[in-house]
Amino acid sequence: MEYISVTEFAGKHGIPERTARNYCAAGKIDGAILVGKTWSIPADAEPPARKKREGKITPLLAVLREQKSMGLKGGIYHRTQIDLTYNSNHIEGSRLTHDQTRYIFETNTIGIEGESIKVDDIIETVNHFRCIDLIIDRAQEPLTESLIKDLHAILKSGTADSRKVWFAVGEYKRFPNEVGGNETTAPEDVKREIKALLKEYNVKKKKSFDDVLDLHQRFEAIHPFQDGNGRVGRLVMFKECLANGIVPFIITDELKMFYYRGLQQWPAIREYLRDTCLTAQDNYKALLDYYRIKY
Repeated sequence: MEYISVTEFAGKHGIPERTARNYCAAGKIDGAILVGKTWSIPADAEPPARKKREGKITPLLAVLREQKSMGLKGGIYHRTQIDLTYNSNHIEGSRLTHDQTRYIFETNTIGIEGESIKVDDIIETVNHFRCIDLIIDRAQEPLTESLIKDLHAILKSGTADSRKVWFAVGEYKRFPNEVGGNETTAPEDVKREIKALLKEYNVKKKKSFDDVLDLHQRFEAIHPFQDGNGRVGRLVMFKECLANGIVPFIITDELKMFYYRGLQQWPAIREYLRDTCLTAQDNYKALLDYYRIKY
């Protein structure tokens, strides 16, 4: 791992050196180590998210947080956890059914007879529940590399992939990969392109529906991780909808092929992905209507 000095870290992130040292001393910078009297900081470390004056929390986000803290069953939080986890994992090949996903969430157990289920499908289902909790808790924080990496680390923790030295759980890919037969960003260019994408996105004070979709499509085109890109990308998209007062949505299996076409055609024909996601949004709005949550 490459390390930099406090001075370099402070200059890189535009903060005073004293503030950077205080962050290190308080344990707020992951991986920072004290060598003698000097702090060494991982080159890819991020400063802690600064508290910002948050605008009014949307009714949906308020309800999701309340029901999460209560452990309430049968509400929108419960339904979102099951539907988002089942559909996002199913798109990526999980063989767990919707009922099995619900059973795992509700009982933290799995009862399957007469069939073989991959252990990773179960682990990634439980991990995905934790990822949703993370994006609800941190919905209003700026989108950063560290948050994206945290989602990947949680999603892939304890899986067979996590036991592969080369896989790099919670870190960017080390080997070239492709998606849908299309080339993606080379490993050595991922960090630069992700930083550029986030800088361009975060400078916008108010993000539109198309801004969130553009972020998602470009993230998937970069394909920064060895595996898990689709699920991390859809979690980020859900988070950014919550952050910007946009009704979020869940890509279901019925919409999968339209979604894939939309991602592929986005640079030329934005209507494909936009219309697919608007359809998914209408489905989520129907749930909000049922639960009498304003949007």
